[in-house]
Amino acid sequence: MPHSHQHGSCEHEALEIDVDPLEMGIQYSLYEKIDFNNLEVLNSDDPGRNVFKPFEQRLDFDKYVQSDADQEILFSIPFTGNIKLKALRIIGPDDFSHPKKVKLFKNRPKMTFDDVNIKADEEFALERDLTGSIEYSTKVVTFNSVHHLTLYFPENFGEEQTRIYYIGLRGEFSEAHHHGVTICTYETTPNVSDHKNSLFDSVNHQIH
Repeated sequence: MPHSHQHGSCEHEALEIDVDPLEMGIQYSLYEKIDFNNLEVLNSDDPGRNVFKPFEQRLDFDKYVQSDADQEILFSIPFTGNIKLKALRIIGPDDFSHPKKVKLFKNRPKMTFDDVNIKADEEFALERDLTGSIEYSTKVVTFNSVHHLTLYFPENFGEEQTRIYYIGLRGEFSEAHHHGVTICTYETTPNVSDHKNSLFDSVNHQIH
């Protein structure tokens, strides 16, 4: 059953879909393309990679990310290439610590909590989802070429700390394009044949 979410003048739908788990596992495999060596999570001591895992392990609640000082959590997610982000799923606890909202920013590495007041590329009001059954579809045109994704969770449903068990990312991946370096050879010594006339002129020119 579709769940509509109103955000200002725009409305986005969170689609609750029953699909084959194996097929969903393939669709939600973008976590494999995250550059985990440079993944950062702000306001949490838990490793950010705890919530990026195979779809079939989404209900493994032994590992999670929980905020420290307040409700806010910010994930800074670099990829090993470019992705086209089509949707995401968020799993949290069956209590008030489940995140209530997420803001998405594309290609803005090194964002901090001082930067999150700018207009997000997209945001969703989240429902409490304990199984990952709700899919939030993104504006694909906006997220067509993403090498870095920031997910900012500003609040939960009323607890002092926010807890997240799973973040699923669905989309397509393409390798980063490395442009070859063009090596140019410049003439440092004049070629006699190229400058024959001017050289002869120089030699034949007599100073009176």
